[in-house]
Amino acid sequence: MIGGALLLDKPLGLSSNRALQEARKLFGRMKAGHAGTLDPMASGLLMVLFGEATKFASLLLESPKEYIAVVRLGVRTSTGDAEGDVLERRMVGTSEKEFLQALAKFRGEIEQLPPMHSAIKRDGVPLYKLARQGKTVERSLRRVEILQLDLLSFALPDAEIRIRCSKGTYIRTLAEDLGATLGAGAHLASLRRTASGRFRIEEACNLERLAALTPEERSARLLPLAALLDGLPRAELDAASEARLRSGQIVQINGLNDGLLGVYGPGGTVIGLGRAESGGVLKALRLTQAAEKHVKSRA
Repeated sequence: MIGGALLLDKPLGLSSNRALQEARKLFGRMKAGHAGTLDPMASGLLMVLFGEATKFASLLLESPKEYIAVVRLGVRTSTGDAEGDVLERRMVGTSEKEFLQALAKFRGEIEQLPPMHSAIKRDGVPLYKLARQGKTVERSLRRVEILQLDLLSFALPDAEIRIRCSKGTYIRTLAEDLGATLGAGAHLASLRRTASGRFRIEEACNLERLAALTPEERSARLLPLAALLDGLPRAELDAASEARLRSGQIVQINGLNDGLLGVYGPGGTVIGLGRAESGGVLKALRLTQAAEKHVKSRA
């Protein structure tokens, strides 16, 4: 099998890497990766990529993500989430109207200071390891985009919100910043990823259900490579053009618009990702090693 993508519903308490390894066992220990880490305290959609699908991880990482989060007002923690030590408790008198007004300030492009408890590296060392040693280092603000931010329910001290955001957005930082704006303090009490790009949690399968399936049924859960490129402009190549592209040559195709596109060979097989430049020049970015085999639709 060439590979494909599994939409996995990661449970609470399991790291993304552990969830990936458990999935690998069920799929014959194929080469695997994932498209976006979830903390152990977070549940929800983890895209596990097998075989040739791992070559498209960067494309999927760029996609917007959607989360359902519970922000708990009145309590600040050392990590910004429920796993940290309590640093401060305050009485909370925030109204729903005030919370909605605070939410409005965080829609659109905003700047965030990455938390110390994050996987960002300083001199090759993840910040969370430094944080565990009681160290704090200087970090630069990062610009992210909050595409959608809605209040789902409000019952003090908790507010449940839906966030659709760009890559690199820290939801725990958003929770802390909301608390600071309201003067109440806050932390992220729970988090669930509900979408990654156009893929949604409703399509996902958990590890227990996967384990109960036959090998054939599990294989049917994999999305084919073409599904990962769906929505991108297409470049259709004949066999001769495919051979040139695979040998490192550029291919000239009239009518291509500049930018990223999916590249397909005879019969609609996935060749990979390419970039079209001025004058209809197609250059390869990430190519599969072999033609994509048909993967049946998920059960």
